[in-house]
Amino acid sequence: MDLALLRTFVTVHRAGSFTRAAALLGLSQPAVTSQIRTLERQLGRPLFLRQPRGVTPTTIGDELAHKAAPHLDALVEIAESGLEEDSSLRTLHLAGPPEFTAERALPALTELTGGDGQGFALRASFGTAEEVLEGLAAGHHDLAISTVRPRGALLSATALCDEEHVLVAAPRWAERIDSGTFRRTGPSVLEHIPVVEVHESLPFVARYWASVFDYRPVAPGTVVVPDLRAVLACAAAGAGLAVLPRYLCTGALERGDVVALHEPTVPPLRTYFLVVRTGTLAMPHIARAHEWLERAATGWC
Repeated sequence: MDLALLRTFVTVHRAGSFTRAAALLGLSQPAVTSQIRTLERQLGRPLFLRQPRGVTPTTIGDELAHKAAPHLDALVEIAESGLEEDSSLRTLHLAGPPEFTAERALPALTELTGGDGQGFALRASFGTAEEVLEGLAAGHHDLAISTVRPRGALLSATALCDEEHVLVAAPRWAERIDSGTFRRTGPSVLEHIPVVEVHESLPFVARYWASVFDYRPVAPGTVVVPDLRAVLACAAAGAGLAVLPRYLCTGALERGDVVALHEPTVPPLRTYFLVVRTGTLAMPHIARAHEWLERAATGWC
């Protein structure tokens, strides 16, 4: 069986589209379609079901992808690393959410970088859960950190740690809230406080309100900035209340830059997952990074 056909097949399987696969491979869409048809003729079975938007693998297609993909990844790794001594420093491509990756994962992994033959070079990129998982499936990344557990058998996920969310604001806002009224009336006493968020849909505030108060937030976002570190800075400056991961605002809480407006008995949690393409943990540098992050995460909870 032609390895080029298998490579095209695995790329289509991961991308879920002939068009996206063609872009990844640097081929035309007709060329990708022709290669898949050739492989289907050789096997005597259809590998994909054509849909209005993209393709869906058949049972045979899924089975072939799960058998072939790890071996093709290993061959690509050998081809990219070469066999010479000075190529022993492998490159690990990591993707994840900007704040958690920058504050947690990257500092931990930098201990493994180096040229001693056991370490690796490190390249990182940031994105949403959908973006990093799509990039991982397409082969752009080796390892991804995601707040969404992927479906299917192509990607393998391991729960890494849980992130506690805290409702915070600058002290001047906290001073305006009567604790007795808060206990009696709940979140309605917070409705006059502006909201600082990462998106207009208020994902962190809405999740906190639903989990803790069983209630939908009323106030719209006054300041919207797509980075939790910027959200913290704005909240500390007095722009309004915010819901933030505790690991990110612990220092600000200890300094008194912000205060917790509420300490629920059961705080809202969000789980992070460490995700790889199934079979790629056979590669030493990916396995070592995966193990190291798991070990480091035991101190993050």
